[in-house]
Amino acid sequence: MRRFRLSLLVLAPLVGACGQSLKLAKDDSRVVLAHQALAAPNPASVGSFAVRTLTYGSGTDKQRHAFRDSVTIKTKSVDGSAFASPPPKTAKKREDFFGFDTKKMPVNGTVWYPDGAGPFPLVLIVHGNHTMDDFSDPGYTYLGELLASRGFILVSVDENFLNGDMRNENDARGWMLLQHLKAWRTFNDSVGPFQHKVDMGNIALMGHSRGGEAVAVAAALNRLKHYPDDANQTFDFGFAIKSLVAIAPVDGQYKPADTPTPLENVNYLVIHGSHDGDVSSFSGNRQWERVKFTDGGEWFKSAIYVYRANHGQWNTVWNNKDNGPRSDRFLDLRGLITPEEQRQFGKVIISAFLESTLKGKREYLPIFRDHRVIGDWLPKTMYITRFQDSRFRALADYQEDVDVESGSVRGVTIAGDSLATWKEAVVPMRWKNNDFGTNAVWIGWNNRIAGPDTTKVGRPASYAITIPDSLRTAWRVDERASLEFSLAPTNVKPGPRSPAKDSTKKGADSAKTKGRPPKKPDAKKAEPDTTPVDITIALVDASGVVARVPLSRYGAVRRPLETHVYRRASREESQFANQFEYVLQTYAIPVADFVKEQPSFDAKKIVSVRWIFDRLAAGTIILDDVGISSLDPAFLAVRADH
Repeated sequence: MRRFRLSLLVLAPLVGACGQSLKLAKDDSRVVLAHQALAAPNPASVGSFAVRTLTYGSGTDKQRHAFRDSVTIKTKSVDGSAFASPPPKTAKKREDFFGFDTKKMPVNGTVWYPDGAGPFPLVLIVHGNHTMDDFSDPGYTYLGELLASRGFILVSVDENFLNGDMRNENDARGWMLLQHLKAWRTFNDSVGPFQHKVDMGNIALMGHSRGGEAVAVAAALNRLKHYPDDANQTFDFGFAIKSLVAIAPVDGQYKPADTPTPLENVNYLVIHGSHDGDVSSFSGNRQWERVKFTDGGEWFKSAIYVYRANHGQWNTVWNNKDNGPRSDRFLDLRGLITPEEQRQFGKVIISAFLESTLKGKREYLPIFRDHRVIGDWLPKTMYITRFQDSRFRALADYQEDVDVESGSVRGVTIAGDSLATWKEAVVPMRWKNNDFGTNAVWIGWNNRIAGPDTTKVGRPASYAITIPDSLRTAWRVDERASLEFSLAPTNVKPGPRSPAKDSTKKGADSAKTKGRPPKKPDAKKAEPDTTPVDITIALVDASGVVARVPLSRYGAVRRPLETHVYRRASREESQFANQFEYVLQTYAIPVADFVKEQPSFDAKKIVSVRWIFDRLAAGTIILDDVGISSLDPAFLAVRADH
């Protein structure tokens, strides 16, 4: 089922029954979401189609009358015993309850569909783990009704028979989704309510919790001819799965051939709540990192972290019981956004994603690059977003080697000036002994000079990436491009830098030390600093002209958002390394904006990108995925200035 929950930084502390204060991070949403610039209809608005509904299934279901007495289309059961097996101690009990075992798993689904000729894109949604007798699939009715009214066929898939005490069964969950697609191929080709009404060339899979991982597993298995863990099991799927939505997913519950599930050439959206009481770290961010675009098609991936959202409120059956029926005894429920707000966010974002990726409505694409453009449509809470599309080309993703001076492409070089911390290291998860499976560069600075004069400040520290001429020409970098990177401030504040040594004295450092600052000890954690974070981003052209913009213009530069899951601090300390998650925000800065700030800047001759730490005396950031992207025309139609 689920496990924990959270709270948030100091407004008016409330003390709970177990003595732990409610801490809420200062909410900047009224400022950040104050402007809206997207000139398009709200994707959460009810569409023009009347909605019809029906069920399909075995027609013999022992527990679910909807799949017994009310099925419009009867389906055949499938043998899933190669992919799932219940614990021996409970196998008989489970079979008695459901009336079948894993050799006869039913293909049951509830359908919401438009009353029209079609063909309509097909979307399947599958729940995650829960008690097996508290059926989870009705919990997405709100999405079914909305999406059907907007011209999608949505199916809520019944996989309750895989719930409860089943373990390592996520391959079965994904495989079952593909069995449903096989059934839909038959529905579309046969006489019946869906004959020729299904656009089998535009398919999306959505999943929640374990179902969120299952959709990635399904997409991976869909392209294979053999089951990775037993090649005697052959596949014949090959469906046109264009898009995946993962809602608070787990990651690594199933690994094909003991390898984290790879994904290529598919649109991917993952959403996660900071106050998730079950999957209490942003596990889906690991799968986001593994999505690659290799075929030259138009693809994108987006990750959205929703402050004060939990695990269960995405599903009306689960609601706030992330840790089971007695959740309120263990979890701190006081800081959550309301169920209606959480599901409203889901409707806006999921509908926009499907409209964009399955119907080609690219006007919704800017939502995923900069959520501020739909400020009036979103619940007033805080969001951290990541975005990358197939146009992006990395200068430095920090995965290629252990040399901090080299980038990800031959000829790209990196340099630091007056930095207190400069290292490439893994990004940890808040769960102890876990990480996001990706490296980033950690950059710390303190511009103050150590000594009796505490006001003395040196030249601002900086970090720079140099772009060779050949690469700039090959990538056709110009005013139509954008600089993109992901960044997160931390709460680590390095101490003041050492005074410059007198080079005339014996023992002074040689001038031939590569120009690097002297090595300093790792920064120590300080009390949480609430000073606003901002950084100057600069581009330099071949003539030495420098164009600068403030990072805060392109999104909030937030310190880590403090979160608390449990009511008892001792339980928090036993589970979590930190009371926050390092979630990097993607910033996309059009090169044209640098030209606007400095008209003499030549956008066709960019030689370097610089992060200049001149707006905050000291701090540490995590930086990743620095690169160049050409601007999709959809982004040129809307600009959000804050």
